[in-house]
Amino acid sequence: MTTVRVVVGGAVFDRGRLLAARRSAPPSLAGRWELPGGKVEDGETPEQALERELREELGVEVAAMERIPGEWPLGPGLVLQVWTARLVSGEPQPLQDHDELRWLLPAQERQVDWLDQDRPAVAEAMRRLATGSGAERARS
Repeated sequence: MTTVRVVVGGAVFDRGRLLAARRSAPPSLAGRWELPGGKVEDGETPEQALERELREELGVEVAAMERIPGEWPLGPGLVLQVWTARLVSGEPQPLQDHDELRWLLPAQERQVDWLDQDRPAVAEAMRRLATGSGAERARS
């Protein structure tokens, strides 16, 4: 039986916008955009992994909120799950694996070249932003 490892992506919301991160590595992904995140480590929940990964990669504190339904294969033994997250503190910076960040409004979804596996989750995250549902409503 093959073990599948979960990679979490964060649909980070702040002020009606979604955070997009441009990959700088590996070369096969460089220049394409994604929802930032990383692998769930042993003993972590997906929510804890997301919060840790965004602290390490972007230097921000987020609160994981709701899982976006579905999961997407990334390669042998890896599957992507995406969670909405609310920015709690800090200003995102491209510290690891990224060379540019952008905040996008729902109408700007197609302004960047998303990685194929991120597209369904991005579409759902933007739908939630446009309708005012999900993590964004928890922002005061």
